[in-house]
Amino acid sequence: MIVDSFDDKSEAKINPKIRENRMKCDVCIIIFSYIIEQYILENFDCKKVGELKSVTLLNPVYSFEYKGRKIIFYKTHVGAPATVGFIEDITEQFDVKDFVLFGGSGCLDKEIAHGKVIVPTEAYRDEGTSYHYVKPADYIKIKNSDVVANFMKENNIPYIEGKTWTTDAFFRETINNFNKRKAEGCISVEMESAAAQAVCDFRGLNLYCFFTSGDLLDAPVWDDRKKNEELAGTQHDASHFDIALELAVSLKKEWLIWNIFKN
Repeated sequence: MIVDSFDDKSEAKINPKIRENRMKCDVCIIIFSYIIEQYILENFDCKKVGELKSVTLLNPVYSFEYKGRKIIFYKTHVGAPATVGFIEDITEQFDVKDFVLFGGSGCLDKEIAHGKVIVPTEAYRDEGTSYHYVKPADYIKIKNSDVVANFMKENNIPYIEGKTWTTDAFFRETINNFNKRKAEGCISVEMESAAAQAVCDFRGLNLYCFFTSGDLLDAPVWDDRKKNEELAGTQHDASHFDIALELAVSLKKEWLIWNIFKN
């Protein structure tokens, strides 16, 4: 069974091959939107510093400086296996521990406004990838949700915290499963966060994530909640990259506080 897949007693057949000359970076930002990727390339002094290779295409990795921090970013594929595979690949080429991931999500609560920032606190593991990285459980804790929520609060960015439902099969988000997840406190549904947190836990990395509240499942009929070609408040809203970027920079303060307590 899938819940029996976690094995910490034997070595993997394939492991990331860490390069000796890896580029050291402060933060890696993971995006999903090709429109946001274009926005970044047009508005920041980006330099291509690597590639993530897959059979379908080559995904470039870019770097730029912002407020004294060395940032890298790349556009990942939708879904848990691809997202996790690219996180594994990125650590081969780059010396980076902190990952900011953001994208769109379906909304399970009609009271949550379209476009509002959602900060996940736990993720229901309705996918397969996470079960190979951490012991089986229904939910995985999103460890740095308090850091992300505090950032939103300090910067007066409207947000809401709650559980999320990570699934591999968005065409099988059935009414019964929707009702179960909502009853448990899930306010969003997406395809990556449970697995992204699992790989970060396994590899000793730090994940900071948030979503954009998009289409609505909490309605008699599925509601896309956007007009044709609309970008504001959607997963293609470039202002959410600006949020991610400022969040990435703010982690410097978190590092300083952590080092003070450590020493």
